[in-house]
Amino acid sequence: MICHLSFLVVFSLFVCQCHGGCAEVDSLTEAVAGQGFLLGCISCKRREEISARATVDWHFKPLGEEEFRHIFHYDHPSADILHEDFSDRLEWYGTPDSDIQTGAIYIHNITFNDTGTYRCTIHRTLFLSLYDEHVFVKKEVELSVVPVANRQLTAVISEIVMYVLIVLLQLWLIVILVYCYKKISEEHEAREARKALKAQAELLESKDGCDGVQPE
Repeated sequence: MICHLSFLVVFSLFVCQCHGGCAEVDSLTEAVAGQGFLLGCISCKRREEISARATVDWHFKPLGEEEFRHIFHYDHPSADILHEDFSDRLEWYGTPDSDIQTGAIYIHNITFNDTGTYRCTIHRTLFLSLYDEHVFVKKEVELSVVPVANRQLTAVISEIVMYVLIVLLQLWLIVILVYCYKKISEEHEAREARKALKAQAELLESKDGCDGVQPE
């Protein structure tokens, strides 16, 4: 039983558990010049069963400037690029309907001029039974543009931890296999010993029966 449970635990550790619903994950903050970049903006509803409608706006403040520029507006199904610096470079990657929870946009052909602060604002109307509730969410992303991709420290640490866990799991599995082998071997030896004792007892019993027979 222990062996079976151990294998199930090891197997479950390698199985990806998929959870439904919405999770608010922060956007990445480093882009590589000449490549594309996904600006993330997620705002989850507290109650999924309530219908809603939302619009999303993106503003950009270049590095060293004080004022934000309105660069993008999404009101399903229309997506409008509002600043010439981003003409033909912005693409909607958010929720493809009016009940928006993900307001991400994708920037094509990143340049060093795209370094700065990006502000995502979500205006959501919740259609409640008695009244409509208006919710305003604002999130900012400090984007830096680099010539080549850098491996972030957190990514390196995560990779090291992953390899350590793999090694530890393999060692643990080897220990379990050795334990199961010894357990099975001991049970086999005990079973053979019981068979030998039983055979010996039967032999002695038959011998006693023969000794008890008196010749005529």
